[in-house]
Amino acid sequence: MSEIKVFAGFSHILLEVAAALLPLLVLFIFFQLTYLKMPVYKLKQIGIGLVLAFAGLSLFLQGVYVGFLPVGQKMGTALASLSYNWILIPIGFVLGFVATFAEPAVRVLNYEVEKASGGYIPQTLMLYTLSLGVAASIAVSMTRILLGLSLWPFIIIGYATVLIMTRFSTRTFTAIAFDSGGVATGPMTVTFISAVALGVATTLEGRDPLLEGFGMISLVALAPILSVLVLGLLYGRKERENEPRPADGLRAPDDHRQQRDGQESG
Repeated sequence: MSEIKVFAGFSHILLEVAAALLPLLVLFIFFQLTYLKMPVYKLKQIGIGLVLAFAGLSLFLQGVYVGFLPVGQKMGTALASLSYNWILIPIGFVLGFVATFAEPAVRVLNYEVEKASGGYIPQTLMLYTLSLGVAASIAVSMTRILLGLSLWPFIIIGYATVLIMTRFSTRTFTAIAFDSGGVATGPMTVTFISAVALGVATTLEGRDPLLEGFGMISLVALAPILSVLVLGLLYGRKERENEPRPADGLRAPDDHRQQRDGQESG
């Protein structure tokens, strides 16, 4: 039985993460010396957080290369080989929901939205909205790969729908929606779901992995925009329903004013 080299190439990962975090560290040191002037205890907290981020990113990326990518591709290959490979559609839905639900960047965005809105947009509601949107997009992507459909109609119709919906949505939900599209395409979705899709496209006869295997992330980025805009329209409808209306038997102020003006002119 061959030995599994879990930390093979880990030194290269450490260098990549260090190179990514170094510019941020340099900028922070510059602003600390010139503008921020934070106290020592705060600098200790930031230093601990930086070390944890470095360790977490390094271990996560190593886990992606050792575990996520291989198992995702093997899973896609095995499912596509089944005679009832249509099962990829519901499985893709579940995988999309779970991957988005566990996405750290999505959690951060939802927390910031709830905080900025003063609790008006709960983070739990945002989390389920984004997760369901991405789940639906993965199911559509699996359908596209199984049937060999082109990506262009999905992109054109999707973004045309987005442009129409922004006309009827509020500026708040429009801004949140377009940020959500970028956040949903995080490491959990890209590393695992894309590997599954590539395995499916590689296994199916007559499918080009470069054409059908890729392009899924574009639909994943589109789906949260649509789902959040739908949520914004539902919020707008709820607000209109909750607007105070004149009580039965009573006239609105404008009706009283019109009646008074008619009596005076008479």
